[in-house]
Amino acid sequence: MAMSPFASDDDDGLMNEINMTPLVDVMLVLLIVFMVTIPVIRHAVKIDLPHASSHKEETRPVQVNVSIAADGTVLWDDQKISSDTLRAKIAQAAQTSPQPELHLNADRKVAYEKVAEVMSAAQAGGLTKIGFVTQPIGH
Repeated sequence: MAMSPFASDDDDGLMNEINMTPLVDVMLVLLIVFMVTIPVIRHAVKIDLPHASSHKEETRPVQVNVSIAADGTVLWDDQKISSDTLRAKIAQAAQTSPQPELHLNADRKVAYEKVAEVMSAAQAGGLTKIGFVTQPIGH
């Protein structure tokens, strides 16, 4: 029988489990300490912040009505103008902020070439918002 200095016939004194009671006690004490100290640590500084409204401010752009009659005459807000005056008014309107919307109303009998000329003048003048106004059949 080999004798080991660590071996003993009397193993009743050795414990194979970790005692959890002291660990739980320490954790509960730490929890209580943190619960007491956290409200004391929190520093609050009152600041008067500016108030902003939640609704969006809308600035609607101006509408410019351009009509083309059946005979090919161009009307700027119901006033007859020439093609040179049209280009000048478009260039002037393109410089404003916000940029106006061009509403183009062409008669059904006008040649498409005249409509294309007005659209080309609007694009060359710098107007980017062009809307087409149409009338239902029968009106």
